Amino acid sequence: MRGILASCALTALLLAVAWADHHHHNHATAHSSEGEMSCHKVSSPNADFGFSLYKSLNAKTAAGKNIFYSPLGISTALSMLSTGARGETHSQLFSTLGYSAYDQAQVNEAYHHLFMMLGQSQQNQQLDVGNAVAVRSGFTPLDKFLKDVKHYYNGESFSVDFKKPDEAAAEINRFIAGKTQDKIKDMVKDLDPEMAMVLINYVFFRGQWVRPFDGNLTHKADFHVDESTTVQVDMMRRMGRYDFYEDSDNHTTVIMLPYQGNTSMMIVLPDEGKMAEVEGYINKDYIRHWHDKLFRNSVNLFLPKFSISAEASLDNTLKELGMTDAFGFNADFSGMSEEVSLRVSKVSHQAVLSVDETGTEAAATTTIEVMPMSMPDTMTLNRPFLVFIMEHSTRSILFMGKINNPTAM
Repeated sequence: MRGILASCALTALLLAVAWADHHHHNHATAHSSEGEMSCHKVSSPNADFGFSLYKSLNAKTAAGKNIFYSPLGISTALSMLSTGARGETHSQLFSTLGYSAYDQAQVNEAYHHLFMMLGQSQQNQQLDVGNAVAVRSGFTPLDKFLKDVKHYYNGESFSVDFKKPDEAAAEINRFIAGKTQDKIKDMVKDLDPEMAMVLINYVFFRGQWVRPFDGNLTHKADFHVDESTTVQVDMMRRMGRYDFYEDSDNHTTVIMLPYQGNTSMMIVLPDEGKMAEVEGYINKDYIRHWHDKLFRNSVNLFLPKFSISAEASLDNTLKELGMTDAFGFNADFSGMSEEVSLRVSKVSHQAVLSVDETGTEAAATTTIEVMPMSMPDTMTLNRPFLVFIMEHSTRSILFMGKINNPTAM
């Protein structure tokens, strides 16, 4: 691929739906349409869900390993799944996502609006969020389910022959690779020949810094993964005006690095030895609090270049969060098929993030900033830090995670 990825982040999420060999009753669901919903309806529950995911993933992640995922991607895929769920299965999905105050029609409209807004957020950045359903050859899901997936969730469907699992996996992997600029290539490995459908969600983001780093200032430096592990990184350096906040009460320093377009990266650096404490309390209210407290300041910023990839199996995490029936033989997905009993067999997620000096292409623009005479603050990211990539028009957390080791791929 030409050019340098300045910050490219993407995820793919798979929901594998298998036959659930049992009989169930079809529950009729009342739908009320309240017209165009603002996508902001789901931004608050999605953020809460994102932090619930973080706490669960963090508890399962080995020390020194990176955590990185897309709360928006996972919420979108589960919301798409909920359009085919009924009864208790649907209630658990909505409860897990934090949507209990809404009905399916309101959530569908919120995502419809969200996709429209994200589609308009393309200036100077690339942000592709979409969904797909790989359907077993010879199996026909209900027309309404496929129409809803297409209309509300920017979703497409295609047919694969799960009886030839290797070929089916190759076809799904080609689809995901095509949607993620070949960054995620072999997501699907072991497909059950009995599979009925695989639901796919992808998020691809590539942004250019509003204020690029000068590659000539990048130098080798130590990064302290933990007390006993130090790795060498390419440390970028930039002196400039940034939105910055030192929160001494909460043992953190926060900086906002804007991309061109509607997107920014918020970096949260806990004080030395305080990561676990910060992880214990952090939630969307702290993100909002820091966002409101940021002020423009001169900062001497040291940020490592890195390119990381993180994978997670979400089955147990989602069960812990209350989504149990969907995986069991009492699952009710009669909104997908009235003839065949279905259950979710697997939910997996992969995300990639690359950060470097410039942008997608080396930009030949020069920006001149007027710096005040006061001494700048220094922020050196030479130990684990938290990262959030936020899209402002929809108030969405596109990606979040913890960079424990910038050299671990």
